[in-house]
Amino acid sequence: MQSAQRHGEAQTQRLALRLRDLASRVQAPDLLREGRLMRMVGMKLEAEGCDGAIGERCRVISGNTLVDTEIVGFADGRLVLMPEGDVSGLQLGARVQPLGERASVAVDEQLFGRVIDGAGKFLDGGPAPHCSHSVALRAKALNPLERRPIREPLDVGVRAINGFLTMGKGQRLGLFAGSGVGKSTLLGMMTRHTEADVIVVGLVGERGREVREFIEDILGPEGLARAIVVATPADYPPLMRVHGAWRATAIAEHFRDQGRDVLLLMDSLTRFAQAQREIGLAVGEPPVSKGYPPSVFSLLPNLVERAGNGPKGSITAVYTVLVEGDDHNDPIADAARAILDGHIVLSRQVADSGLFPAIDLEASVSRAMPGIADESQQELARALKELYSVYRQNRDLISIGAYEHGSDPKIDQALRAHEPLRQLVRQPQHQKVGMEQSVSDLLNMARQLTNTPPGN
Repeated sequence: MQSAQRHGEAQTQRLALRLRDLASRVQAPDLLREGRLMRMVGMKLEAEGCDGAIGERCRVISGNTLVDTEIVGFADGRLVLMPEGDVSGLQLGARVQPLGERASVAVDEQLFGRVIDGAGKFLDGGPAPHCSHSVALRAKALNPLERRPIREPLDVGVRAINGFLTMGKGQRLGLFAGSGVGKSTLLGMMTRHTEADVIVVGLVGERGREVREFIEDILGPEGLARAIVVATPADYPPLMRVHGAWRATAIAEHFRDQGRDVLLLMDSLTRFAQAQREIGLAVGEPPVSKGYPPSVFSLLPNLVERAGNGPKGSITAVYTVLVEGDDHNDPIADAARAILDGHIVLSRQVADSGLFPAIDLEASVSRAMPGIADESQQELARALKELYSVYRQNRDLISIGAYEHGSDPKIDQALRAHEPLRQLVRQPQHQKVGMEQSVSDLLNMARQLTNTPPGN
């Protein structure tokens, strides 16, 4: 009898172990409670009866209308949502379905030559490919100690930048300009002429007309063939415009992690900040500087720090900064200068004189140049920029004829250098000037000025 009892206990133990093993293999599905849309003010939606974490996605269902949203806050037991698309057709009490996931980005080689929006939808009318990789929309920046130093120059095919403001692989540079001074055209030149392996272009908050003009006229078929364009025009909801910047950065990160050299061009960082301002103010953040809430100034470095050198590849990023009213002390311009590795200033005064690209050499600087350009090039660039500065400082005196040749040797030399300097900077948008040619042109100009007799 004891033997039978022991046998029964053994069977019970085996059965219990078997049940535990089966239970460990079966995962109960996460049951996400649906909620209801209770309030809408402007672009802000409030949902009650459901849960989710900041950054997770929800789908609002109202009849045949489906709107994807993102959780951006919560208050008084309600989730605060921002829509990705048009909210027309939503009604009070619409179903709010938490998706339990964060936004991701599908990416691989099939994206080359394509134009997508901030949600990953294709705007060029072509078929949607099935990408083999998926990355997080808002990934974390690299560990600072995993970043390789900036030691190699990047040839962007623009003589003034290659020679005077040499960019390095992994550098983050700001392109500061008012409206209508040629920043988009300069970006197009860099896209067509750069030696980078991959080009990712983010058009954030631009007018719809300008998106097509940039792709067809400025970028052209040659530039588009090795580029990926993420376009979120000004009429898109603010969350979509913010996602456009994140998506372009995530795509660039994917190719950098494969060991490639990526050129990321984003036009513009200001429109990204303005979109985040709309979101911040909608959820109740207080404005702290010219209407910008604190989240804008914390988000800018989060975006910029994702670019740069990785353990294998690199992302060299150029962010345009729109200085409204040509005010270079605008809060966004001031914040961008502090977190970027240099800035190129496009001057309206230079543009009005007929010079393109309208780069103000005196106000522009590349902080990475001392570590990537040899000493002779740096000395030439410094000397020529000094002459440019001397001419600018004495331009009024010269233009009214109040200056007499021979009064100041430095001004005489600046006078001789003025027109050759303009010719050195001037470059048609379809002409490419490589790094070696750019440095050679600097050297030739220095020799020309040395051999020119005084007073000529």
